[in-house]
Amino acid sequence: MTPLSAIGSSSVPDAGALEIQTDRLLLRRFRNADLDAFVAYRSDESVARFQSWDQSYSKADAERFLAEDSNVIPGQPGQWLQIAIEELGTGNLCGDCAVLITSEQPRTAELGVTLAPHCQNHGIASEASAATVDWLFDEQDMHRVYAQVDDRNKAAHRLLERLGFRLEARLIEADWFKGEWATPRFYAVLKKDWLELRKLCGRGCEFSVEAGER
Repeated sequence: MTPLSAIGSSSVPDAGALEIQTDRLLLRRFRNADLDAFVAYRSDESVARFQSWDQSYSKADAERFLAEDSNVIPGQPGQWLQIAIEELGTGNLCGDCAVLITSEQPRTAELGVTLAPHCQNHGIASEASAATVDWLFDEQDMHRVYAQVDDRNKAAHRLLERLGFRLEARLIEADWFKGEWATPRFYAVLKKDWLELRKLCGRGCEFSVEAGER
């Protein structure tokens, strides 16, 4: 495991480097300086509600998690990669996108996104998610990108639908989650459909802010 103090330093191999810039954001690997902001939004009750962790998420949890993440090579199947979302100009950490290139199916990736409460409702989730999907299709040559979200997470539904993901399945009370039966939704987009959407609307059309966007 890489020590937390080495995250973002020269000890991280070049193969692990990742930077994606949009109009307002820099998507990059996590750094040691991100720790406090990362803990702050992960331990927020509203953020943790539909996530695998809960509001008891601690600094020690974050240190372990980010140290392990620093060893993940972008494009490597079977391991989640967390991509920090930094606001250009301020350098503030807004949240992260999570990517898992699956080992079960070729050229297939799962996408997740988490935002700090103060960064929600500003189009940041759309901008960061679209840039990450672009990277998955253009740089990693994925065939299909999908996302799994809780049926109650309406903001996530709107985000994915606005990006052009289609609803593929809704599994009624199929997941025992945090002490209750939950209904997961599965959204997905194929590379050919994503590229067609890009041609039709351009790179900026999906970044508009709508009520409830996260």
